[in-house]
Amino acid sequence: MTFRSVLLAAAATILPLAAANAQAIDGLYVGGGAGVNIMQSEDFQVRSGGGSASGSAKPDVGPTVVLSLGWGFGNGFRAEVEGDYRQNNGFKDPKGFSTVGGDEQKAGVMVNAFYDFVGAVPMVTPYIGAGVGYQWVIEQNLRGSVPGATFNSGGASHRGSFAYQAILGAAFPIDAMPGLAITAEYRFMGLAGDRTYSGSLGTGAPASLKSTSDFNHSVLIGFRYAFGQAPAPAAPMPVMDNGAKTFLVFFDWNKADLTARSEGIVRDAATYSTKTQYTRIDVDGNTDTSGTPTYNQGLSERRARVVAAELVRDGVPQAAISMHAYGETKLLVPTGPNTREPQNRRVEIIFH
Repeated sequence: MTFRSVLLAAAATILPLAAANAQAIDGLYVGGGAGVNIMQSEDFQVRSGGGSASGSAKPDVGPTVVLSLGWGFGNGFRAEVEGDYRQNNGFKDPKGFSTVGGDEQKAGVMVNAFYDFVGAVPMVTPYIGAGVGYQWVIEQNLRGSVPGATFNSGGASHRGSFAYQAILGAAFPIDAMPGLAITAEYRFMGLAGDRTYSGSLGTGAPASLKSTSDFNHSVLIGFRYAFGQAPAPAAPMPVMDNGAKTFLVFFDWNKADLTARSEGIVRDAATYSTKTQYTRIDVDGNTDTSGTPTYNQGLSERRARVVAAELVRDGVPQAAISMHAYGETKLLVPTGPNTREPQNRRVEIIFH
């Protein structure tokens, strides 16, 4: 490695990692969370013979647990399979019934799709998601009284239902452990269709109780761990090299667009150009070794062009910029072939 490369590598390694440099998940990850589930009032309809009565009741707040296994596509999108459990006991606040009681549990499997807004907010990665799946609903000792009759399910009754959910969350990367993040989520889950439970009236006559709504609001705190996640590149700073100063602009894998953080680095370089004397500014594009050399040569050129154009927008004269594309030939961190290395995916802005 050249003397300049040694200095740049040292600077990129020892500077503290910033959560603003969060990377999109690329590959396998696991997640989990625990919190509370708040059910809206559930609507019921009791039928026996030719008669019926309707009402609603709301259970207490209860616990919820979620575990997931997923795959990130390296561009902010990811998909996962989730297993979940919710429990709400003690139906109360009857409307239409004189008394109600019983417990409800739900367990199911959901398939979710997410988009992570990587780099949009400092120190946190917001995300949104949606999912579909199936939930098994267990009503335990479900009972309710209407004028002239009392319904009792007589124990545990199991019914299944298709389900859907919307998810809003935020991940807080733990810089000391690359790939690990603390998550905070709100989830809305609804069950599609009705569920009918058999039972009897107090007179012994057979009866049924139909649930016509089941809407859940969950708040969870959890974790997510992405396997094989490389440390985020250090926050780029000017580096001295025999009188030259260099700013490092890092890129996501296979990307040539600037994040909010990298736009700020280019802006810092443009500001620096107004406070120092220089003869030229080199804008050098580089890639890691994943992909073919021919493709990487073109990718490094696209990265250099994007940074050069941003410098011009920030007030640097076009004539002062000398642009170069090195592909995978000037690695900041030496690696073998076909290796994804975040610190090699960069553009160097060098003041001479």
